[in-house]
Amino acid sequence: MKAQKALVAAVSVCLGVTVLAGCGNDSDKGDKGSDKNAGKGSEKAFDGKSADEIAADAVKATRDAPSVRVKGNVRQPGGNVIRVDFQVDDQDRCTGTMTGQGAKADVIQVGQAAYVRGDQKFWQNALKGQPGAEKAIPKVQGKWVKSQPGQAGIEGMCDKQAFLASMDSDKSERKGMTKGDTGEVGGMKAVALEKKQPGGEKITTYVAAEGKPYILKSVTEGGKQPGEVTLTDYGKKVDAKTPPADQTVDPKVSKS
Repeated sequence: MKAQKALVAAVSVCLGVTVLAGCGNDSDKGDKGSDKNAGKGSEKAFDGKSADEIAADAVKATRDAPSVRVKGNVRQPGGNVIRVDFQVDDQDRCTGTMTGQGAKADVIQVGQAAYVRGDQKFWQNALKGQPGAEKAIPKVQGKWVKSQPGQAGIEGMCDKQAFLASMDSDKSERKGMTKGDTGEVGGMKAVALEKKQPGGEKITTYVAAEGKPYILKSVTEGGKQPGEVTLTDYGKKVDAKTPPADQTVDPKVSKS
């Protein structure tokens, strides 16, 4: 249920520890997303259901959605901040951006082919300590770099099902919740589900009270990884196209 864990896991798989270590000491107030595709329904959709039952319905609806936009920020121990904005679907299409402490990378995935376009700082972090990095960075920065067959990380970064599965990997996190106030998230009526964890961490998840019970927002306060994630644009088409050939480089050639 805690979207921050899933967010960190997804970005970690993509970038690796080296890149994450180079992102930090930044801040983001987050974004109150909207969900115009969630449909219309009654505020009383959750009448008679416990907070835990609502949470279970929310996770299922979110996982079953054909596409979603995930936007958020997570502060890691030591002050490092990860900030991402991704649109993914269940047809292996994805577009997104990752930023942190002056480093930025854009991502596109079409089918099994993934492409990353990072700036100089991004590639300095990503290739740190690797042979030939100094020669490779000028050739790849600002260009789309295609992932190679079997390359760990990039292929799984836009895996919608894996991301949403990891969001619910620890089902104990969505048990013992309590209902908070009913309000709005980006213009959508939502019910807040709250849970306090040992150590002072508080998780608040906002679930759409109209239409399908999609998760609209998750906020973690206190603890080791405070942050905020919004999930919007459910069912919206992901416009992912293969980058032009003249803007794409072969990483093998770049290292030579």
